[in-house]
Amino acid sequence: MTRGPNGAAGPGGATLRPMRWWDIAPVMELELRLFPEDAWSTGMYWSELAETHPGGTRHYTVATTPDGAVAGYAGLMVVAGEGDVQTIAVDERLQGAGLGAVLLADLVQESARRGCTELLLEVRVDNPRAQRLYERFGFEPVGIRRGYYQPANVDALVMRLDHPSTDPKTDVMKDPRHG
Repeated sequence: MTRGPNGAAGPGGATLRPMRWWDIAPVMELELRLFPEDAWSTGMYWSELAETHPGGTRHYTVATTPDGAVAGYAGLMVVAGEGDVQTIAVDERLQGAGLGAVLLADLVQESARRGCTELLLEVRVDNPRAQRLYERFGFEPVGIRRGYYQPANVDALVMRLDHPSTDPKTDVMKDPRHG
């Protein structure tokens, strides 16, 4: 089991580790609670995890509490030097404690480790809290995808981070109000 950036336990003692098949059920519980209109399917997670092998295009992480419960998760796709944040989510009861920042730092560092020159993501235009998190990490808006989130037909703000770094954002991690 790995720790958060700098080897420290994350907010609430949470630790990060690679997502495995047995995490899909608790991840789906969170997914359905957090994204009821546009939740991914169980099959989508199986497909994503199939690409997490060495040399694969995916990197998925779960944050677990000291009692082993899944408190959050995040996923990254890397193809031809370009990274894309596939998903990031934190249990609503733990939001605002910094766990989102820890998960995002893991994805940024992994994209840098894999040699990405840029890291992209989509975020709902009606989610300013997530947008602020991404901005603190240096992501900048680069466009809008109209009607991206279905069936609600909500637009996505596309954001990009140029030249991701393996340097953990320790300044962001120290403030527990972030994420």
